[in-house]
Amino acid sequence: MKSIYSFCKVVMAAFAISFLMAGVARAADQGTPAEAEAMVKKAVAFIKANGAEKAAEEFTNGKGFKDRDLYVSFYVLGGKVLGHGANPKLVGKDLIGLKDPDGKLFIKMIDDLAKSKGKGWTESYKFRNPVTDKVSEKLIYVERVGDTWVGVGVYK
Repeated sequence: MKSIYSFCKVVMAAFAISFLMAGVARAADQGTPAEAEAMVKKAVAFIKANGAEKAAEEFTNGKGFKDRDLYVSFYVLGGKVLGHGANPKLVGKDLIGLKDPDGKLFIKMIDDLAKSKGKGWTESYKFRNPVTDKVSEKLIYVERVGDTWVGVGVYK
């Protein structure tokens, strides 16, 4: 009986460890708020050093500003997409009227934050996660650069 009890303890401990490790692996697949802010700072420096045109190209088609579910969104104040790390088809489009599935004008919300505060985190909204391909809650950290803004979001 004692050996069965010991065996069960070992099996339960192994199960607990594998469950915890799966959670760690899932968390490692997602960017953190600190990583999003760091990527925005890096993107702002890139824009200032290289100009908006080169930055838009790098954010959209390069690899230096993409990490798991983190990517750069680069817009002109007013809602026109200059660069987008998850969907190149959005470049050149005016998305100020774009709504999430709940009807939230999230590009306008981000744009308004960039105009009024210059930088910061938005409220949550819903957007497609490029890693899972599912609509998820998202927050975005944004910084204004002249008449543009650059943002990187995290998915909940």
